[in-house]
Amino acid sequence: MTDFTMQKDAEGVATISWDVPGKSMNVLSLDGLATLNQLVDDALADETVKGIIITSGKEGSFAGGMDLNVIAKMKEMAGDQPEKGLFDGVMQMHQVLRKIERAGMDAKTNKGGKPIAAVLPGTALGIGLELPLSCHRIFAADNPKAKIGLPEIMVGIFPGAGGTTRLVRKMGAMAASPFLLEGKLSDPKKAKMAGIIDEVSDDPMAAARDWVLNAKDADIVKPWDAKGYKMPGGEPYHPAGFMTFVGASAMVNGKTKGVYPAAKALLSAVYEGAQVPFDTALKIEARWFTSVLMNPSSGNMIRSLFINKEALEKGAVRPADVADQSVKKVGVLGAGMMGAGIALVSAQAGMQVVLLDRDQAAADKGKAYSEAYTAKGVSRKKITQDKADALLARITATTDYAALSDCDLIIEAVFEDPKIKAEVTAQVDAVTSDDCIFATNTSTLPITDLAQASKNKENFIGIHFFSPVEKMMLVEIIKGKETGDRAVAKALDYVRRIKKTPIVVNDARFFYANRCIIPYINEGMRMVLEGVAPALIENAAKMVGMPLGPLQLVDETSIDLGAKIARATKAAMGDAYPDAAVDEIIFWMEGQGRLGRKAKAGFYDYDEKGKRQGLSSAVAAQYPQAEEQPDLIEVQHRLLFAQSLEAVRALEEGVLMDIREGDVGAILGWGFAPWSGGPLSWLDMIGSPYAAERCDQLTQAHGDRFACPPLLREMAEKSQSFYGRFGTQASDAA
Repeated sequence: MTDFTMQKDAEGVATISWDVPGKSMNVLSLDGLATLNQLVDDALADETVKGIIITSGKEGSFAGGMDLNVIAKMKEMAGDQPEKGLFDGVMQMHQVLRKIERAGMDAKTNKGGKPIAAVLPGTALGIGLELPLSCHRIFAADNPKAKIGLPEIMVGIFPGAGGTTRLVRKMGAMAASPFLLEGKLSDPKKAKMAGIIDEVSDDPMAAARDWVLNAKDADIVKPWDAKGYKMPGGEPYHPAGFMTFVGASAMVNGKTKGVYPAAKALLSAVYEGAQVPFDTALKIEARWFTSVLMNPSSGNMIRSLFINKEALEKGAVRPADVADQSVKKVGVLGAGMMGAGIALVSAQAGMQVVLLDRDQAAADKGKAYSEAYTAKGVSRKKITQDKADALLARITATTDYAALSDCDLIIEAVFEDPKIKAEVTAQVDAVTSDDCIFATNTSTLPITDLAQASKNKENFIGIHFFSPVEKMMLVEIIKGKETGDRAVAKALDYVRRIKKTPIVVNDARFFYANRCIIPYINEGMRMVLEGVAPALIENAAKMVGMPLGPLQLVDETSIDLGAKIARATKAAMGDAYPDAAVDEIIFWMEGQGRLGRKAKAGFYDYDEKGKRQGLSSAVAAQYPQAEEQPDLIEVQHRLLFAQSLEAVRALEEGVLMDIREGDVGAILGWGFAPWSGGPLSWLDMIGSPYAAERCDQLTQAHGDRFACPPLLREMAEKSQSFYGRFGTQASDAA
């Protein structure tokens, strides 16, 4: 079977159907591209064919994009000239799509071509939109669930099969920018309003057929191929266009801080391409696209944010010999913000939910969170009232533990107090069956210790959500020493159903995410104590790709939480406690009532509405700046190594079992410099020999917390990389 097939009818319409065998959604491969090229040649050469329709054989979707493994194949096929292989492969795509666009018309007169329409039954992303953009008219089904757009920028590349050049020439640089630079996705009706597609129809195939059979020569000439074409909004040296491009450059650099190569390359391709003929613009796009693909940042982002993320979501680390563990009814203990969010996402996924708290008012308040969320969705027409009512009907707010009796999964989200958690565990055990899986949502307390309160320790597991639950994509699943495979499978099947990305780690204090993010926060506070300018700390973090500086992150999570964690950790670790120096500033701020955003005072000052007003003069007065400040790279390395070395130690100690989880978890969990692909990918990018050398320098300057882990030292001596040594597994780390 081939990816593309063609049928010709008696009226002269050739329908090319894209239907990749064994895939739920079409993706383009090199073989598929070659087949499409042959079918287009056949239809254009056949005198009985009046026009062509390109559509999908998949119900509800056209295509999900390019098979990103194609990039690796292009590099391999080119041997010692990978950039040439990539450029030639991209130009091959351009040639096929340009052939569709020109459709056999005379180069001088623009006559004699055959009309080609694209019919989108639903979702069309990446190359799944670039192909239709090369057709003469795009018809989409009236499918509100469909997503149409070019999301490539989200995984570190940009639309490189003509999508960048065509969309800008079709819409103008300003109108196209949200779709290119932000990866904005739209439903069919909004895509039509934006000018991306041409028609939305209840029967797009019939509409396309009618158009194909009646189209005139002028109907199939793209504006940029017609004489006298002018770019909407103005070209770079047109008075209006000039301001657009100046503003776009400032916007891109402001948002990316220069660390995301794809955005800058996209803007360069648009700017340069706008000043030359269309075919030359395609070559420029291909060169910039090749440049991005050759950048290690691009490869790392694709690997972590697309290939590895998708593998984890599909169950790459799920115990293979455990039968399906789909959750039918979930009990959520604790109706605070975290519990309310868990109840919401569970009900959204179609599960029955029992939301339990100590008193009915608290339980009702937790359900009210879902009521407010769905009401907002209805007002914005993202959900119908009937569906909102059905979702809310699935949530039962109660104080009665007996209501949990038929739940097959319990998620406990009560206070971070071992005694309280032990009490609710015992109460749940008293009413649930021996098959019920019990999960605790703790963010810091060891799972093995908490499991001692359970009658079935093999059924006890950690499921650590990040706040706000409905927005954060990562869920950290923690195995205690006695946790069984069925509990792991249950947790993974649940996370998959709520459409989030799971990582599975072994039990240890702070697990994986928190053990890496706490050193980042602490390093920022250490620098304040040393007299480093807070503005330098915060901006250095953002300029290296962190979404929030460490001081702002402290304010967002709250000082009193940090103080509570510090006291508990110190009590547990005794003389081994490593962060006594940081406690000075935490406890001072706690004593001053500077608890962060919620108190409208922290490292930053806030107005009455909680909006940041700038770094606090009170903190500056207490911890004055030193006359001599460190350079930018020194600050950035302290912040990145503080996190990355902890990731290596987690791998070394067996907390991390799969390096994919280390990188994906870091990006989704706390936003570790996504341009790098994650902490282990970043160490690979700078090289283990340099990383070890830098550890020694940082240790000498700042202390043993930067000591090179034995694993990294060994890898440096052998010039190994993490992905080269471990592939996808961590079994050789210990």
